[in-house]
Amino acid sequence: METIRLELSELEADLIEAIRNYVKSYPDGYPELLDYAQRIFDELTYPFDN
Repeated sequence: METIRLELSELEADLIEAIRNYVKSYPDGYPELLDYAQRIFDELTYPFDN
């Protein structure tokens, strides 16, 4: 797998970490971690709704 370096905002980095943590904890942490990742995604994709 090739590594790519990107500059991310703090919120984007939080989303990546939330997704990684969700994948690692499945199925035990499923509801809370998935909800958290979805909230971050919503905030990133609908920035004017906040």
